[in-house]
Amino acid sequence: MSAGHFQEFEDEYLEMMYQFYEKDSDARVRTGDLAEALRVTPASTTEMVQRLASKGYLEYIPYKGSTLTEKGLVYGKKMKRRHRLAEVLLQHLPFDGNQHETACRLEHAIDDDLEVALTIYLNNPKIDPSGTTIPTMSEDIESRVNTSSEGFKNLNQLSKGESSTIKIIAAGKSDLHFLNNLNITVGSEIKSIDDGSYQVADMTVQISKEIADRIII
Repeated sequence: MSAGHFQEFEDEYLEMMYQFYEKDSDARVRTGDLAEALRVTPASTTEMVQRLASKGYLEYIPYKGSTLTEKGLVYGKKMKRRHRLAEVLLQHLPFDGNQHETACRLEHAIDDDLEVALTIYLNNPKIDPSGTTIPTMSEDIESRVNTSSEGFKNLNQLSKGESSTIKIIAAGKSDLHFLNNLNITVGSEIKSIDDGSYQVADMTVQISKEIADRIII
């Protein structure tokens, strides 16, 4: 087994531990419950739990279970955030495959740089497609997002009479179809006429606040 694949297994365990933490932050997770959730054997789970405990990610007490250490909590939260960002990204693509399984694979390819980019591109979503809360950014990622997004704002923040250029459209497929029919695309010049009313080329169009929130200028 390659080091990369082993790292992915560690990621999956810590992400699942964070999922248990979301349900009950004080509970110890029994090895059998963790094995069942990950669909692996109790023996391999015990081995991995001990490994993660030796690295400082878990506090493990035999026959009682495990809890995330502060280090493990930060890491597990990061992996869960990246998974749910991947779910949101896939919702915005013309993707007909298994969204959850693909997000599971994608999350391992998301590094800090890509997490920053996705956070800005998706306008820092708060929930994933299932309605589950997306964990907040770590402090270092938040600092980078704030720096990288300077000069960007969403369409709702465009003052009456002000014009700007559309830089990002982080909308779902149906909203993208709606915007395309109005000839609103990345690079379009758009002017605010009034609340919810905009001018694009020679047309006056109505855009809801929900869609305007996903248009970055």
